[in-house]
Amino acid sequence: MPLPDTFARALADRFGKRFSAAEAVRAHHGHDESHFSDALPDGVVWPHSTAEVVEIVNLCREHRVPLIPFGVGSSLEGHILATHGGLSIDLSEMKQVVAIHDEDMDAVVQPGVTRKTLNAALHGSGLFFPIDPGADASLGGMASTRASGTNAVRYGTMRENVLGLEVVLADGRVIRTGGRSRKSSAGYDLTRLFVGSEGTLGIITELTVRLHPLPEAVSSATCAFPDVASAVRTVIQTIQLGVPVARIELLDALTVQAVNRYSKTTLRESPMLFFEFHGSPTGVEEQAHTVQDIARDNGGQDFEWATRPEDRTRLWQARHDVLFASLNLLPGCRGISTDVCVPISRLAEAIAGTQQDIAQSGLIAPIVGHVGDGNFHVVILTTPDDPAQVHASEELGRRIVERALALDGTCTGEHGIGIGKRDFLLAEHGEGVAVMQSLKAALDPLNMMNPGKIFALPG
Repeated sequence: MPLPDTFARALADRFGKRFSAAEAVRAHHGHDESHFSDALPDGVVWPHSTAEVVEIVNLCREHRVPLIPFGVGSSLEGHILATHGGLSIDLSEMKQVVAIHDEDMDAVVQPGVTRKTLNAALHGSGLFFPIDPGADASLGGMASTRASGTNAVRYGTMRENVLGLEVVLADGRVIRTGGRSRKSSAGYDLTRLFVGSEGTLGIITELTVRLHPLPEAVSSATCAFPDVASAVRTVIQTIQLGVPVARIELLDALTVQAVNRYSKTTLRESPMLFFEFHGSPTGVEEQAHTVQDIARDNGGQDFEWATRPEDRTRLWQARHDVLFASLNLLPGCRGISTDVCVPISRLAEAIAGTQQDIAQSGLIAPIVGHVGDGNFHVVILTTPDDPAQVHASEELGRRIVERALALDGTCTGEHGIGIGKRDFLLAEHGEGVAVMQSLKAALDPLNMMNPGKIFALPG
């Protein structure tokens, strides 16, 4: 339904061309990278400062208009879809790198700064921001969904790399959480509350993030295996030996085939691990030889190096394009991308069971994962106008999650809950969900902050 006339006029008078209710603009903000149907907001506004965000929040509260934060629209669980209508608040023009503190290895940024923009600003400092979810996502969106990616096995996720936040609450208050000190025992850890809250508790308007030294040496490698189980054993043994690899990515044979077609690579079309090693030249060499020995003991072959920067970039770009490569396997299909995470010791069991489920479903579903931390993804390809396939894909996704939970894992390692994983939250957290709902009700009693995401409030 359209925005209230007085509300729309107030936004137009205050923000001019930075407010729009044009259908094309709304369509862009009602679509993400998930498989869910588009859900358009009733309008879009682009603030430039925290003070303007406060104005927008107060206006929305006065007129009871839902408010949906928007970064770049790269989420995979429907986080930015306006399922209850309302106003999309596009934070992409809040894109200042406020401060870089080289000696303390941290940076202060606005939420619209993307990870590539931050790393470009860090050029020459000897530092970098390592969280790499694949897409050039905004840091505000990455914090809201607790993103991670290929580097998480060594550098952690957004949870470990956000030191503090500035947040606008639903009542218009502006709070600061955490800070630039590396540890604190002062009160509740509100930073961790907002990291991963998916815009349901407040709007992030500034972040203080941890930076890391650029490694002196970097080397990447690929290794093929006779089966997925052999590759997973290699991962488990590598982690248990304490080898500090920066990235370990698993691609099953179907994924490698898709990558070769889409990215014009010539990888052996069998289960494969991608590795990356960071450190001193001597340390990188030692890590690589250790992992190569482990892989060989598990039947690994064709251990190939990519030491030149351009070769490494091409290799990891091919990995990041896996979703698009997978969709290319079945023209006209819809891809349902789901992720789970299990303890590393249960990884082989989880993936083996998932492979059996895929075979029984009759669907095409490539497997790829950040397996160094027990996280893997399945891209379930479905023909949208075939009800039997849609039902089979939903059942397959459910079985994958249920198995992960049974193995002491989680229903999502990095995609978040959004609208896609809400049904599994209670199974994972039990009474903890009621506590989450109580926090939501306390901070957002009108349920105006991204309503319908994570869970629906009772009543």
